[in-house]
Amino acid sequence: MKSMKAAMKSMKAMKSKKSKAMKSIGRGAIADALIGDSGLKRSQIMKILNTLGEVGAKEVKSAGKFVLPGVCMIKTKQKPATKAGKRMMFGKEVKVKAKPAKTVVKAFAVKAIKSQF
Repeated sequence: MKSMKAAMKSMKAMKSKKSKAMKSIGRGAIADALIGDSGLKRSQIMKILNTLGEVGAKEVKSAGKFVLPGVCMIKTKQKPATKAGKRMMFGKEVKVKAKPAKTVVKAFAVKAIKSQF
């Protein structure tokens, strides 16, 4: 009986540890933060941010890699197609559908940001 209560208590503790969605700042807030440092107008900074996004998307699509110095590196990776069949998952045999090959886009933080955590 005691072990059952202990198990229930630990389950409640696990439920309460769920992480809440973290909010990140938007383009407007980034523009406001850059205004003080650069001396540019807000509209100019918004144009720069929009252009940066377009250039980044274009470079990732053509070259497969785009680096924002001091922030992150965005890369593409080719994932191969998978065949249909049966696979063992968690000790059970499961039927798996075939999946086509696809390109996955991932972003990697630079070392300076990683070392802060």
